[in-house]
Amino acid sequence: MKMKELEARTGVGREAIRFYIREGLLPEPERPKRNVAAYREEHVVRIKAIKRLQEERFLPLSVIKALLNADRGAQEVDVAAFPGLEALLAARLDDPSHPAPWPLAEVVAQSGLAEAKLREHDRIGLISIRRAADGVERVDARDVAIALRWGEMERAGLSPERGFTPDESRIYVEVIQWLAREEIRLFYSHMANAVDEAEAALAAERGITLINEVLGLLRTRTILTELKALTARHGRLRETPPPTPPSPDTPVSASNDNDSNDNDSNDNDSKDPLGD
Repeated sequence: MKMKELEARTGVGREAIRFYIREGLLPEPERPKRNVAAYREEHVVRIKAIKRLQEERFLPLSVIKALLNADRGAQEVDVAAFPGLEALLAARLDDPSHPAPWPLAEVVAQSGLAEAKLREHDRIGLISIRRAADGVERVDARDVAIALRWGEMERAGLSPERGFTPDESRIYVEVIQWLAREEIRLFYSHMANAVDEAEAALAAERGITLINEVLGLLRTRTILTELKALTARHGRLRETPPPTPPSPDTPVSASNDNDSNDNDSNDNDSKDPLGD
């Protein structure tokens, strides 16, 4: 399809589409001949995904790019280098004080969250509810800890009654999924063929613990920095006096605007390297 059809099907203008291509969010179009570009259905799907992630999740383009390219990144990981890493890490990182999954009813009772709310959290990926062989729905220990802390947040005032809905929590899931994939890709690219599996598991365990602490510190610092900048901007706005309205006796000068100077109509699509 041509650029005009791509614009019509996605509701995104050509300048934004060109920008997405330059930034690597979209693949280059096919070029059957000079100054002709053919866009595929993949371009439509990816542009709509970009719009959704921007409008509904407020994600920056760098994160959106990583999410869109996550499958490609996963294919680059040499899993065969450490085939037992997942099992070794799970054994090291699982909480020994709560080894067994909790029944859903117990999570409801301990967290103070309604069952419907926990199911919403399951829907967006914040926790996972699974039906065991005995027919009882259960939540594993790590997800129980998430639910307990989420209950504490609601009791602290970050509740749906004040507009904090489960769907808004999806941003944490999506950002962490992207971060985890990038960390795994980097870990394998640096550690494969460099250490054995036991050493890799030890480094990964310590790294996960330390990075979790660093992320908390970075997030706190960033929130405080952003609030400080926001407060400073607000203070400057308050200190700026409003413009003085003109006196009724002040003559109004004639406008010198000339629409004929607008050169936008002189665009030459035949020179467009993207083949509009």
